[in-house]
Amino acid sequence: MSVAFSPDGKQVMSGSYDKTVRLWDAATGAPLQTLEGHSSSVRSVAFSPNGKQVVSGSYDMTVRLWDAATGALLQTLEAHSDSVNSVAFSPNGKQVVSGSDDKTVRLWDTATGAPLQTLEGHSHLVRSVAFSPDGKQVVSGSEDKMVRLWDAATGTPLQTLEGHSSPVLSVAFSPDGKLLPTLRVLSQWIADGTANLLWLPSEYRPTCEAAWDKTLVLGHSSGNISFLQLKHGPKLIIRN
Repeated sequence: MSVAFSPDGKQVMSGSYDKTVRLWDAATGAPLQTLEGHSSSVRSVAFSPNGKQVVSGSYDMTVRLWDAATGALLQTLEAHSDSVNSVAFSPNGKQVVSGSDDKTVRLWDTATGAPLQTLEGHSHLVRSVAFSPDGKQVVSGSEDKMVRLWDAATGTPLQTLEGHSSPVLSVAFSPDGKLLPTLRVLSQWIADGTANLLWLPSEYRPTCEAAWDKTLVLGHSSGNISFLQLKHGPKLIIRN
């Protein structure tokens, strides 16, 4: 249901319907850790900026912090009253933000697990959350068709961005002002910028994706993960 690269691009993390979080070697595809503790599907995963911790959000209504090296559970963050759909670390790694079916966005202290802010304003499920590159703002997208910007320190709503005619499923800040990632899945294609490179058969079309330089990881509804690397054209290097 979610995949993410470590900050150095050497590991990939996946969250699944099987209630586990798994860490993989990005170069070989070898499994490194299996993190068990959630009692329902894992909806979202993310690495901390230093790569030492990982966070997961689940349909079991909890956010969990883990040690990336050992797989040990560090914190269980409980306050949401419904499924957690999205999680992200702040740029300094000291906070985590989560978005939930309970219509709220919550900020947490990663050292203590204490809740810091509850951001209320969406009228429907919150599907995606992210920190700004400077950590001062949080953005959230919801099934209420709204994108909302918040002050991360005070929880004050800053802007409501309207215009979508359907639910907002994903939000992100651009660190360099570019609107599009270089490598991504665009409809049925692997695209580099706006150029279509490789058509994906139906069994390879992902439910989630993550990119690192010229490597793309695809998560599939079958439970498989595909690693694709572009070297002088697309080349499939491993599939698990």
